[in-house]
Amino acid sequence: MLARCLDTGCRPWEHPVASTSLTMRLFALVIAAAVLLGLAFGGRPSRLESLRLHWWGLVIVGLGLQFVPLPEGASGTDLVLRTTVLAVSYTLLVTFAAANLRVAGMALILIGLSMNFAVIVANGGMPVGEQTLRDSGQEDVLASLQVERADKHHLLTEQDSLTFLADVIAIPPPIAQAASLGDLFIYGGLIWVIVAAMRGRTPSPRSAAWGPYRGKHRPGEAPTAPPDLGFLPAATRSGTAP
Repeated sequence: MLARCLDTGCRPWEHPVASTSLTMRLFALVIAAAVLLGLAFGGRPSRLESLRLHWWGLVIVGLGLQFVPLPEGASGTDLVLRTTVLAVSYTLLVTFAAANLRVAGMALILIGLSMNFAVIVANGGMPVGEQTLRDSGQEDVLASLQVERADKHHLLTEQDSLTFLADVIAIPPPIAQAASLGDLFIYGGLIWVIVAAMRGRTPSPRSAAWGPYRGKHRPGEAPTAPPDLGFLPAATRSGTAP
């Protein structure tokens, strides 16, 4: 459910493009596939404890904003308010991903979030293709959206922009979900993060932080002492006067 909430937002009381149970099933499958891949490549689940993510509070606030009830109007104040809240939410999520870019796989998550950010803000919500809903076995969701607009989703129209980034990828039953290109990047990034962590390929907490590169040493790494040449006096080797 986390990946879908990251890119479109979801609330248990609304009728989203994919039901909570089906979204949870896809997320569980992605996590299970990542763990199996990690084991296949010689990783250990216990190493996941070494994964340290910086500024994780931004995720809590960003997702929390998506749980706020938003107006459903297609124009005027409703559109401005809905777009503003979603833009702030995505800014926090994108900032979190950027702050952890040195974590393997986080770049894919950042790309996916940016894709969904662009299409949602451009259209005041995530457009969903009618044929995509049919192909994914979600006729009930299609009928619901034809009657009323959900606050974060609407049926794709000719007026929408960046439609190639919308929910136009059908995942058939038993998953039965409409996905976007950004979703695929997010799920791929999650798999990469988990597999890399299980293999012990995650950076140290300090080096994982986003920030400028200083000097020839990696952030958080103490500079190595110059080699002892052996044939020079101690004062000359250290560069200080006796």
